[in-house]
Amino acid sequence: MKVEVHAVNFNVDGKLVDFINQRLGKLEKYYDKVVAADVYLKVEKTSEKENKVAELKIHVPGDDLLVKKQCKSFEEAVEQAAESLERLLVKRKEKIRTHI
Repeated sequence: MKVEVHAVNFNVDGKLVDFINQRLGKLEKYYDKVVAADVYLKVEKTSEKENKVAELKIHVPGDDLLVKKQCKSFEEAVEQAAESLERLLVKRKEKIRTHI
């Protein structure tokens, strides 16, 4: 799976990119037809502590899945978004199985 990380208005750290690649690599366990993933990292200008936003867009044949999470850190946001994507991919796989 090809993973592209896009940081909006800041430079992303190498450790964060490695973490994202490792975490999204685990998604292939749940659905093996994942083609690519786009990760958008943003810092929203708010007074709240939870101002880090991670948007994960997964490309699968016939569809794109998009999940957006806002947390205190990018790692936490990516982790929560990946967990949501895991559930979506499992649901999609089950749906396909019932149609076969």
